[in-house]
Amino acid sequence: MFCRSTFRHVKQLITPRLITPSLSSSPTLLSSSLSSTPSLLSSSLSTSSSARCRQREDLKECERIIVKLGSAVVTREKGDGLALGRLASVIEQISELHFQGKQVILVSSGAVAFGRQRLINQLLMGQSVRQTLRDINKHQLVINPRACAGAGQSGLMSLYEAMFAQYGIPCAQVLITKPDFTQPESRKMLQSTLNDLLSMNIVPILNENDVVGNDSDSKYGRINLNDNDSFAAALSVELDVELLILMSNVDGIFTGPPEEPGSRLIETFNPQSMMEVKFGGKSNVGRGGMASKCAAAMWAVENQVSVVIANGMSRSSTITDIVNGKKVGTFFSLETSDGPSFETQAHMCRLGGRALAALPAESRAAIINNLADLMVKELDSILNANTLDLEAANGVLSDHNIARLKLTQDKVNTLASGLKLIAESAHSTTDQVLRRMLIAEDMTLELRTVPIGVLLVIFESRPDALPQVAALSIASGNGLMLKGGKEAWHTNRVLFNLVQRAMEEFCPPTAIQLIATREEVADLLKMNQFIDLVIPRGSSQLVKDIQDAAGSIPVMGHAEGVCHVFIDKDCDNKKARRIAIDAKCDYPAACNAMETLLIHKSHLSSGLFHKLIEDLKQNNVKIHIGPRLSMLLPVSPTPVNDFSVEYGSLDCNVEVVDSLQDAVQHIHTWGSGHTDVIVTENEEASKEFRSSVDSACVFVNCSTRFSDGYRFGLGAEVGISTGRIHARGPVGIQGLLTTKWILVGNGQTVEEFTAGDKRKQFVFKQLPIDETCDVESVSSVESTETSAVEDKTSEEKETHTKKVHVKKA
Repeated sequence: MFCRSTFRHVKQLITPRLITPSLSSSPTLLSSSLSSTPSLLSSSLSTSSSARCRQREDLKECERIIVKLGSAVVTREKGDGLALGRLASVIEQISELHFQGKQVILVSSGAVAFGRQRLINQLLMGQSVRQTLRDINKHQLVINPRACAGAGQSGLMSLYEAMFAQYGIPCAQVLITKPDFTQPESRKMLQSTLNDLLSMNIVPILNENDVVGNDSDSKYGRINLNDNDSFAAALSVELDVELLILMSNVDGIFTGPPEEPGSRLIETFNPQSMMEVKFGGKSNVGRGGMASKCAAAMWAVENQVSVVIANGMSRSSTITDIVNGKKVGTFFSLETSDGPSFETQAHMCRLGGRALAALPAESRAAIINNLADLMVKELDSILNANTLDLEAANGVLSDHNIARLKLTQDKVNTLASGLKLIAESAHSTTDQVLRRMLIAEDMTLELRTVPIGVLLVIFESRPDALPQVAALSIASGNGLMLKGGKEAWHTNRVLFNLVQRAMEEFCPPTAIQLIATREEVADLLKMNQFIDLVIPRGSSQLVKDIQDAAGSIPVMGHAEGVCHVFIDKDCDNKKARRIAIDAKCDYPAACNAMETLLIHKSHLSSGLFHKLIEDLKQNNVKIHIGPRLSMLLPVSPTPVNDFSVEYGSLDCNVEVVDSLQDAVQHIHTWGSGHTDVIVTENEEASKEFRSSVDSACVFVNCSTRFSDGYRFGLGAEVGISTGRIHARGPVGIQGLLTTKWILVGNGQTVEEFTAGDKRKQFVFKQLPIDETCDVESVSSVESTETSAVEDKTSEEKETHTKKVHVKKA
């Protein structure tokens, strides 16, 4: 079978290898002390400055991979014997990659540890009872490591052969030494042998031949060949490998020893990272350490090999997850970040958000007004950027996504008007008293509105969402992290810069951050110390993915916008036709567009049904007929495949129902709880529909398209929630606020209010919400009233006592 690996080998045989030049061809690159050392790279390759895979998601395309297993991964905790369970998992993952057509080379440590176990057992069996008791602690036995390697290599290879045989995959052992890299002829033979094995779909298993190896360092380029990490890096360059995975007993590169408090994992390691890393000691079971791994990894990356260092002990899918582009371990890159890391961004957003919340309402309103004015002023810049996005999306996105992506002068002007409304409402958002109560004398309790904290808002190809959400966050005093769709990259950058400019005069612009990649979103969803609420705006799949990944962080959003319009038997025909067309055709891509038109069966004979169908056809709507309606028609058009689908286009389901109750049942069965409408002149039907339909928005005699923050007078919306907790329907400023209790006392303690101690008593009197209310005067009135009651009671008692005395007399 002529497979991809065979073709690759043939290509290598007929193409000159520039990576292995002769010694005389590159004398300037040779080490002065080691005249036999090969040149680092060919002239063509040395001009490259980074690995081929710039991001983790690029690793999916890697075809030739080296997996290096450290001694800690291969051996048991104390270094005696092999960790069979971990090895079985590694072999299973390599086999999976092999069956995907990828070429995998395994570089394995462990021969010394395996051989040591075998030799110790052999020695103990040959000893007398007295000697065995004396040396019962096996670690007291000192054995030459070379002898251990000789005894362990055959056993280790036999184990690998047996494991790979379970998957029908042949493997071959290749023992290497330092001269195989430093001597040109040996290097050429090693390269040829490995390429031949790979072309025959055999998995090469390499290990340093510790039986005959020496401990002196040998240079290969800029790295010392002193352990399997450096051997693996050298092999990856020689064999034109695309991905090198170094498996260790830690999760990756940390800023310090992993066990130290405050040490954190570096998920992307670049030259700047060296400044913040403090390496610990070497491994207890291997010869290398994390410093050695870093040096080998950075050298490999410089020579166009992508490198990931990961934990080979804790996960059962580490290797396949890395190859699939998941964020596992430390990914090495030569590209330095243009800005702060996402952790720093999140921290800065938290601090900036607090500064924003502390601003007076007038300042927050001024920021939003500034943004509205800048959008009108910079209209040309916005539309030019949007044109770039539209050109890139042409032929890639669907028509309804193109419609969402496109901005026009009218859209921008409408956005600016909406921002002005939000600015007006900023005066009545945070620090508003919702409830005031006199708990006891000189103790007042208040419930006040406060910002939620930091919002993470994720939206797809909707650049108009960025200024809307930013304005709502500013008005409510929340920090904001934004992730827009890559389809709107140019437009989002321009709009985000306008937001930053609007804030500069009043507070740190870091209160609002723009996130670049999906990886950063995945990381932020794990950081509940920084993110307080996630709001996804987009497809149902996006919302579901965010909900699954958010963990303990609350998510507010709706899955689909499956909206209905029900034409009741007692409707106004003109209203019905106008509402149906507007709900479907005004903006089909919106989540508040009608997806299903429910028609009372009486209209099949009244003529309204045919007029509605004709209206939809004239507006280029593709009609999908429901099963009940199809049985009543002589010829059935396209049937409905799924009533729960949100088309987002000029497609519409049409179904007939017997009654209002049938319509409500249909909505509850197939709807998404977004927006549902009844068209009727019957007040009783209207009341029943409003009370029966369990959706976030229920309308009577108007289009579903009114389900919108701007049209609700909210200025804009951060999203539409179909959930039942915190906020529902179009979510404006009020949905971005929470509450805080404030209790002001005067030295009171709970002990004074306990049963049996009457020094203090609770009053629990509701006070006016108006802050001008003088609480002290209320307290003094309460005290006066209480004293008067007590005085009156004393007088009554005294009068009663006198009466008793008179009777006795």
